[in-house]
Amino acid sequence: MEKRLAFGYGRTLIVSRAALLAAASAVVAIFFALFTSQPPLLPIVLLAIVLGAYGVLFILSPLLTEHWITRSRLILRQGWYFRAVVRFSEIEAVSSASDVERQRVPLGINRPFGQPMLFVTGGRVNLVACRLRKPRRFWQAFGLSAREIVFDVDDRTRFLAAYAERQRLLPPVQSDRAYSDLRD
Repeated sequence: MEKRLAFGYGRTLIVSRAALLAAASAVVAIFFALFTSQPPLLPIVLLAIVLGAYGVLFILSPLLTEHWITRSRLILRQGWYFRAVVRFSEIEAVSSASDVERQRVPLGINRPFGQPMLFVTGGRVNLVACRLRKPRRFWQAFGLSAREIVFDVDDRTRFLAAYAERQRLLPPVQSDRAYSDLRD
């Protein structure tokens, strides 16, 4: 059995960010071309560095990461700016999320106020909901806690089957033994 299984996620968020970066770059280039006779070099270099850093961090890095299922953990990634390691012992249930309200699912990392739900989505299809046994804080969501994580994968049925198979591999907890609460 493989040590870890990798699952890609949607690219809708990346396409929208690339379009935003292209539009911002075009506006900046037009501004400097039209409104300055001798363009100052320092602001142009600084804007190029900022836009380049945005492109690398928020467009390129999500292309290089995937969600993983290991033998005992679910590792959710979105670029180099989000990583959540959830042990199987912390998960209450993993199920297919409702595709009925796909238009209301926010893209990116989003934790709406008043909902104990964290969205880690790159697209609005093939959504999976991971319900945790107890709420957990995520620094990427400004320290707010979430009880459920909704994310997308490229192949939901394969992901759910792989999760069920990996969960069956864990030994059952024997409640009459010492340290049966699986202290970590």
